[in-house]
Amino acid sequence: MNHAIYEQVKALISLQTGNMPTTVDEMLGFYEIKNNQRQLLSLSLTNYTYHKQAAHGMTYIKSLTFDFNNEKICQLNDLFTPGADYVQRISELVEIQIIQRDIPLLGEFTGIRPDQDFYIADKSLVIYFQLYEITPYVVGLPMFPISVFDLVDIIDEQSPLSRMAVNN
Repeated sequence: MNHAIYEQVKALISLQTGNMPTTVDEMLGFYEIKNNQRQLLSLSLTNYTYHKQAAHGMTYIKSLTFDFNNEKICQLNDLFTPGADYVQRISELVEIQIIQRDIPLLGEFTGIRPDQDFYIADKSLVIYFQLYEITPYVVGLPMFPISVFDLVDIIDEQSPLSRMAVNN
């Protein structure tokens, strides 16, 4: 677990500094524990960097979700039953929120990726996008909390998301 966190932090730093022709004036790293219950740890790692003479800083977030029952780091597809069209379902739920929250987009929303960034926070699966991925910078990092109860019919019973869908 510690090694995975360390490697993800290194990757974020490399993303912010690798192949950049300018000097880094400021770099800040943060973490947030999003969930630590029911044999599940989900956390987000945030890296903000400002390069000399840049118009603004750049922030990236990456998350790690550890399933202690199955002793693995979860990918988005690990949360759903094999063959379930989780990409389509989640994309539809995200699109509803985009419309309801009147979120400006850079182009047409075409859906999430099968490996979309996510974390688990209590009884929600939070899907998020990086800066400029679907929205202008001014919007920030768009996050879309989805209730596990909206996904319960496609959640794999052995996944940590299934443990979050229990009402107790």
